[in-house]
Amino acid sequence: MQLAIPQAPRRVPLSKVPGAIARLVRVVAVGLVVMAVLGAGAGALGRFVVEEQAFLSRAEELEGQLAALTLPPRGEREGAEATLEVLYAVGKMQYSASGVRTYAEYAEGLGPGARVRLLVDPRVPEKPREAGYVRARAKTLGLVPWGLALGALVGAGLFARELRRTLRAELEPLRKGMLVWLTPDGPLPESSREVLFPASYWKQDQKHAVRARLRPGRAPVRNGDKVLAAVLSSLPGQARVIDEELARTLGWVR
Repeated sequence: MQLAIPQAPRRVPLSKVPGAIARLVRVVAVGLVVMAVLGAGAGALGRFVVEEQAFLSRAEELEGQLAALTLPPRGEREGAEATLEVLYAVGKMQYSASGVRTYAEYAEGLGPGARVRLLVDPRVPEKPREAGYVRARAKTLGLVPWGLALGALVGAGLFARELRRTLRAELEPLRKGMLVWLTPDGPLPESSREVLFPASYWKQDQKHAVRARLRPGRAPVRNGDKVLAAVLSSLPGQARVIDEELARTLGWVR
C-alpha cells in the first residue's frame, strides 16, 4: 500500500470517518436518556416541594396531646426520627393519629400527656404533622429549586463536554496529529469490539509509550511489525491507529 497523506492540518470530515457518526449518535442518545431520567426525578422532587408549600399555606396550627411515642435506640437518635401518637380536636371533632413523625432528639424530652404543636390541613384533618418538624424541613426544601437549577447546569455542561470529547477523539488526531510507526508490545488482540493495546514509538531519540486504539475487525496499515498511528500532543499517552479502510476512505492511498 502506497500512502499519500497530506500535511496537518488535514481536512477530515466527520462523515468520512467510518463509525464516527454512529458513536456520536450513541453518546447523544445516552445523554438524552440520562437527562430524561434526571428530569423526571427533578420533576417529582419539584412537585413534592410544591405540595409541601401548599400544605404549609393551608395548614392550621393546633395543640395536641401526646398519647405514646416510639423512639430509636438511645445511641442512634442524633438526626433520626421518632413517631408520635397524638390526640387533638378540629372544631368539635376529636381525632387520634399515630405515625406522626418528628425529630428523635425533640421527642425524647416528651412524655405521655405532653402538649405538642400540630399542623392540620382542614382538607385532611385526620393526618396531622408535628409543627416543628415540618417547618424545619421546609427551610431545607426552600433550597431545592436552586439545587435543581445548579444540577441542570452541571448536567448540560457534562453533556456538552462528553460530546466535545467524543468529537475530539474521533477527529483531532486525524486532522492535526503526528503520524508515527508504532511498535506494539505484543501481538494485537483479536476482538469484535474496539481494541486498546500498549505500544511505543520513537521521536528525537526518545521512546514514548502509548495506549493505541484500533477499530474492531480492521487491518491496520503495517510496515513490518509496526502499525501506522496518529498521536496528538494534547492527548498524551493516546494513539489512533490508521487502518486500511480508513486510509482509503480519507483518500490517503495513491
